[in-house]
Amino acid sequence: MATDAAPVTLVIGDEELLADRAIGAVVAAARGADPTSQVHDLTGGKVESGELTRLTSPSLFGDRSVIVVRAAQDLVKDVIAEFVTYARSPSPDAVVVLAHPGGVKGKALVDGLKKAGAAVVTVTKLTKPGERLDFIRAEMRASGRTIGAEAAQALLDAVGSDLRELAAACSQLAFDTPGKAVSEAAVARYHRGRAEVSGFTVADKAVEGRLGEALEQLRWALSTGVAPVLIVSALAGGVRSLAKVGDAPRNLRGGQLAGHLGMPPWKVDRVRRQLNGWGPEGLARAIQAVAAADEQVKGGGTDPAYALERTVQVIVASRTGR
Repeated sequence: MATDAAPVTLVIGDEELLADRAIGAVVAAARGADPTSQVHDLTGGKVESGELTRLTSPSLFGDRSVIVVRAAQDLVKDVIAEFVTYARSPSPDAVVVLAHPGGVKGKALVDGLKKAGAAVVTVTKLTKPGERLDFIRAEMRASGRTIGAEAAQALLDAVGSDLRELAAACSQLAFDTPGKAVSEAAVARYHRGRAEVSGFTVADKAVEGRLGEALEQLRWALSTGVAPVLIVSALAGGVRSLAKVGDAPRNLRGGQLAGHLGMPPWKVDRVRRQLNGWGPEGLARAIQAVAAADEQVKGGGTDPAYALERTVQVIVASRTGR
């Protein structure tokens, strides 16, 4: 199959947004060469023996496959061997991309794929404030905008260090503010005003279990023109923050905890308060609901507003297990 995508690509790194983008680039390249390609999105721990062979086998109808395997560190030993063997002589009718966070779990897969000649894309976790500022500037450039050092710092201080939240905030600012350059004053106005009365407010109300207020803010945000995809992004950020803080080591406090989580201390304190009433199963349901809503508002459904209202209801219900 003629394509710019390598037959087998290994994406290594635990920076979720950057890994997702790397996967998306491979899928886009494969589908750009053959728009009829069928994309199969799999999770490592659920891939069964023989499934790779089935998905990469030539089709009687000429269909080609793009196989994405996330959390590849969870593949079982026999399946790892299948992928390594496949990578030595991949099918011309398929593109395979695997995402591995790095670390020792599943290292046999990483070593085997590298030795077999798979393409390797490494995404480095951004751990320093300067790297996140560079990320903000790059996001603005990608939107055809510029942002000065002080404005970028103000945005980082307001939003925190989660890359998905930063990317969503950059997208919102690029869309909503006039002119070429995004100023510090624009950041301050936005985060005192519209940002707090749109997606982020909806997210806060929802994770705190305040259904009536969350729905009211959601309807207000939609009526004032806030894009549904940005509200989903805010909901996703709110739920992910709960999961991150909930899973944090219990022996960390104050600045150590904030540094470990990559969040400003004020945000850690707020999320810890919001965690009241949440349990692991409820968080899992909320995360699944947001993922479904993301698909709905990006073209998978016919009524984004209904999808968002339903998601808010599921999040609130998941908080107490109802």
